[in-house]
Amino acid sequence: MKTRLFKVVGGLAALALVAAGCAGEDSTGGGKDGEYRVLVLGGISAEGPLADNASTSVLSAKAGVELVNASGGIDGRKVKLEVLDDQADPTVAVTKLREAIAKGKPDLVLNSGPSTVADATLPILKQNSILSFNIGPTETSADPKAFPLNFDLSASAQNQLDAFPPYFEEKGYAKVGILHGSSSYGEVYGAAAEKTFDAAGTDVVANEEYDVASLDMTPQLEAIRAKNPDVLVLDAYGAPLGYVLKGIEKLNWNVPIIGNTSVAATSLISTEPPSGVLGTPATKNLVMQVYTSTAYDAADTDVVDLVARMKKIEPIKSTLILAYNNDALALVQAAAEEADSTDAKKLAEALLDPKVQESAVTAVLGTYRFSADSHAANPSPDEFAFISPGPLQDGQFH
Repeated sequence: MKTRLFKVVGGLAALALVAAGCAGEDSTGGGKDGEYRVLVLGGISAEGPLADNASTSVLSAKAGVELVNASGGIDGRKVKLEVLDDQADPTVAVTKLREAIAKGKPDLVLNSGPSTVADATLPILKQNSILSFNIGPTETSADPKAFPLNFDLSASAQNQLDAFPPYFEEKGYAKVGILHGSSSYGEVYGAAAEKTFDAAGTDVVANEEYDVASLDMTPQLEAIRAKNPDVLVLDAYGAPLGYVLKGIEKLNWNVPIIGNTSVAATSLISTEPPSGVLGTPATKNLVMQVYTSTAYDAADTDVVDLVARMKKIEPIKSTLILAYNNDALALVQAAAEEADSTDAKKLAEALLDPKVQESAVTAVLGTYRFSADSHAANPSPDEFAFISPGPLQDGQFH
């Protein structure tokens, strides 16, 4: 368990300062009375599994706020959280974000939505010089040249894929087929997967993309099956995952399947019939890539503490892989301690310091490894595990 760095200004003194209405001298946000104002976007009223995932993301933000406020806030400023229901719709997200900024620029924005929401909102955040954290990576979201004040919390496609070749070797897979969605993330994933597996000496016999709006992925699956791979690597999230699995059953294709973290984050996979597929033939050949924090371990005290803080607020509806926002608050608190400031640019600079990254009391990932060249989380391969689907309990696979 990491040891928190405590500010010279203790919690009580900081809260007294807030009560006196004394904002930090370098406050850049629109928070009132010295509060550090955080906006979290999430598709709470979206359809299907997106709503549960958004609920977990928002809940983790609330748990993170509780954590940092209990130890003095962000550079002595008490954190105030506001939730914007973007319905997982980029158009709605843009409208509500612009409205919120017009009322007063927030200090920090946490995007809980899919990459399509990130694509739509990051330019607005950049235009307004707002520090942001994002869980739906896009092709450029982690590029400091494109978005210098944005940091991706989830592992990049490349981070995840780097853990695959050792698993292929362990299982004896020499020929691989890839199936990915047409989302921003899916396209990045498909291209990076082929490049990574090729570089590792694995024969990529097929790389097919499906339309995420389609109800039938059988044509793409047939094309891959025709090349006779040893294993199918699958990117799918939400309803499309169900259609892919249905297509594999329809073809009576008995092939090992490795789902990426998007697969593990879809509640369909951890729910028994009639609403899910857990325990059915559709999952018999499936393993999923997850963070080690998503698999229950009583000895991991930081994760145990996060689960307890979230459950204290409300039930956890999906996997802890959606709980990144807790880590975002912890990272900002550690960065503010180092920078002695809440200025967005100074915080962004401090987040690149390995000392700050190590000191932040994060849980979903043990250590985030932002750098001057990459604002992706860049977790090490040992932060991942490959597990079979199972029931979820308090956000973890047991």
